[in-house]
Amino acid sequence: MSKNMTFRLGEFTAEPGEKKSGWITIGKGEFQLPATVLNGKKPGKTVLITAGVHAEEYVGIQSAVELAERLKIEKVAGTVLIVKTVNREAFEKRSGSEGYQDGVDLNRVFPGKEDGTQTERLAYAIEKDLFSLADYYIDLHSGDSYERLTPYVYYAGIADKKVVDTAREMAEQADVPYMVRSAVAMGGSYNYAATLGIPSILIERGGMGSWNQEETHSTRRDVRNILCHLGVYLGQKDYRNYYPLEVKDVSYQGASFAGLWYPYKIPGDMIRKGEVLGLVKDYHGNILEVCRAEYDGVILFQTGSLQVLEGGPMIAYGRISRNEDNRKERITGYWSKRSGSFQTQKRAELHSSMAERWLLEIKKNLPQGKKLKILDVGCGSGFFTILLAKQGHEAVGTDLTPDMIKRARELAKEEQADCTFKIMDAENLDFPDNTFDAVISRNLTWTLPDAKRAYSEWKRVLKSHGILLNFDANYGASDFSDTSHLPENHTHNKVGMDMMRECEEIKRQLPISSYVRPAWDVETLGNLGFEELSIDLGLSRRIYLEKDEFYNPTPMFSLCARKKE
Repeated sequence: MSKNMTFRLGEFTAEPGEKKSGWITIGKGEFQLPATVLNGKKPGKTVLITAGVHAEEYVGIQSAVELAERLKIEKVAGTVLIVKTVNREAFEKRSGSEGYQDGVDLNRVFPGKEDGTQTERLAYAIEKDLFSLADYYIDLHSGDSYERLTPYVYYAGIADKKVVDTAREMAEQADVPYMVRSAVAMGGSYNYAATLGIPSILIERGGMGSWNQEETHSTRRDVRNILCHLGVYLGQKDYRNYYPLEVKDVSYQGASFAGLWYPYKIPGDMIRKGEVLGLVKDYHGNILEVCRAEYDGVILFQTGSLQVLEGGPMIAYGRISRNEDNRKERITGYWSKRSGSFQTQKRAELHSSMAERWLLEIKKNLPQGKKLKILDVGCGSGFFTILLAKQGHEAVGTDLTPDMIKRARELAKEEQADCTFKIMDAENLDFPDNTFDAVISRNLTWTLPDAKRAYSEWKRVLKSHGILLNFDANYGASDFSDTSHLPENHTHNKVGMDMMRECEEIKRQLPISSYVRPAWDVETLGNLGFEELSIDLGLSRRIYLEKDEFYNPTPMFSLCARKKE
């Protein structure tokens, strides 16, 4: 359909710039469904959002209701069609998540049948009347009345590569710990939509026939972030607590006997191969079945009711794959593009009063009067590494970005500094335990997908009583795409707005951006067993005395911690 013209679905219309709620009719008039259409004045794609495919999954339904109320028409570019309850009759008559008249599960019969049962006819009508309008599709679910689950998202995995890749990108925007690539093409609503060329996902959150404001707020925020990512909603993405890890080889274990179900775990728990996950017993306490893990993984959902049915679900779990996380590739690519300007900036900074100021901050936290072996992790183009080498220390710099290491070596040669540089991941250091007297870092932890893991690694490579010194800031509270308050010659203005927007986009994919810092860092380091922890919140006032090209508008902190014996 034309994207900035009148929206039409049967007799339901919405003009450009109009947000309209009411009833849409599909299936040649058989089904009337509650819906809201936001038809933006600006051209764009059409996103279909549905809830209530399973009528007892209330988090999805309430989230759709709230989305319809809160999305602003003036921010829409294209069209957003929200169908609040697809399986309306089952919902209104509280008949569970199967069709009211035929007892058929709607999410198992797509593409449906024009002359089939009521549920099959509904599936057929959804394809013909709704999927035909959609460029993207988001289906909102939760655990059924007997299911408990950890929040996660499915994305359609059996379709053209471009469709699957786009669906995965949509799933990545959800603030959930896990995402699952669907391995089927038929039956499910979102699976089948993908075979028609529509990138599609299904969000799972909540369960046990209930809902609460926290769950609906989170789902609503997920959808908004996806709409922003697609360019259909012209707003800034919210920060998240999670970046979803890929879960593969999902095992859906059903019960061999009807009986009483006693789970040993809860959704979200990590499990090991051979571990007992639960028991099925009879009324007299006799064990009918032992449910064991077939492999290491994470529990996605399980039956939360006391009874299980013969052949019915007990538990579902899958293997976690960290190989599909492309954030480090994006981070490396971004800093590669900025490595040249970084080298220029650090070359100038080495010969400015800024170098002396930084040395003073470092020296007051390190043992004096002896040569130290120091790791500068996330060294960039080598500023700290070179400074420390010139002070007579054995300095080693590491960075994940090869171009940064290349620039650091060039700069060290220019400065005649005797130091070493290695390409290395700050979260997976390739050094033996107890190697360094000190680990130092500047403006790195805010860029890491797993900062806690990095802190653990830095502790591992420190010697007994070694010093960790981290200079960073609560950058999650800043908007890098806004440079209006910076000097004209500032680095952020020189690299351009496109580069700063890319940095902001990456930042919002990192959980650390949602933490309150340095409070989070203090708690994390304390839990890792560091001692003599100190924080200095006045760092920026001593370092950034002038608003020049080096100026950092976000207040920095220094954090110093000592490793126990």
